[in-house]
Amino acid sequence: MRAARLIKMVLILQSRAAMTAAELARELEVSERTVTRDAQALSEAGIPVYADRGRTGGYRLISGYRALPPSLKGIGGGPLTGLTREEAQALFLSGLPSALREMGLADTASSARLKVSEALLPSLRDASEAAARRFHLDAPGWYQDPRPPGLLPEIAEAVRGDRRLTARYRRGARDGERTADARPAGRSGAGHPAGREVERELDPYGLVLKAGVWYLVARVGDDFRVYRIDRFSAATVSDERFVRDEDFDLAAFWADRSAGFARSLLRTEVVVRVSAAGARRLPYAVDREAALTALDAADGPDGEGRLTLTLPVESMDVAFGQLLTLGAELEVLAPASLRDRFAATAGRLRELYG
Repeated sequence: MRAARLIKMVLILQSRAAMTAAELARELEVSERTVTRDAQALSEAGIPVYADRGRTGGYRLISGYRALPPSLKGIGGGPLTGLTREEAQALFLSGLPSALREMGLADTASSARLKVSEALLPSLRDASEAAARRFHLDAPGWYQDPRPPGLLPEIAEAVRGDRRLTARYRRGARDGERTADARPAGRSGAGHPAGREVERELDPYGLVLKAGVWYLVARVGDDFRVYRIDRFSAATVSDERFVRDEDFDLAAFWADRSAGFARSLLRTEVVVRVSAAGARRLPYAVDREAALTALDAADGPDGEGRLTLTLPVESMDVAFGQLLTLGAELEVLAPASLRDRFAATAGRLRELYG
């Protein structure tokens, strides 16, 4: 850990004219006393780090010193070398700072950015900082717990190294492993008591961050499955590597599986009448594709300007919660049991508000 920090300190000083102990401490996330000790250790190791005293002083490298290999050239000057494989992979994820941090790659990505910054022309070396000031990605949805799953760094390590994974996984309480594994947060079933745990030998192919929830795409035998990482209770990374199928396309697989999973949840139908305002809001209250398809298939508006449509839904309980948000802009026509439930709720609201 200290060796990585010392290298990072040298790279920082290579890209800056001078830095105070306080500035270095913030960059390295250590105390100023640690910065002083590290600077002394570098100097004793032959790295020409100098401390300028006084109000405008700070730490600097002797002019012209370069710790990186000469082949690390600027734009147009040749290939960029000096990056490790892990740093190169992290560099392509540098636009996802929260994801890198959760996977335990924040320091690796920082080192990679510093090396790339050193390779740029002096006039371009503030590009990374300028971009960070102007763009930020906040992946989790509103009102979600932002804490990452505890086992994510270990699982990410297995994914990066193509190493087999032995894991214990908590199934969903109501569904079999095939359907429960991929159930997103916030859908029915996600909050039910945990089902039994199973142990699996997995070939971890890829990680997906969807609306703040981490998923693992893994091969079990000849089958590819999706697992919610917050349902893993244990994970051991093996020294054994698996042979990756180079034809496997993570993005395409996820798009296909997600669409299929969303369709599989819509197991029943309701008939509703919606106003023009209700039609506009409907895709934001229920499954978007299902709502748009139902609206397209509906006949023209009636004398009151309302559309009657048949809408696929997950269940009557889910439909009640979703459709209730449209208030008087939507009327349930069928099934009768759901219409009666809305009528009873309207009665209670009438009593409540007088």
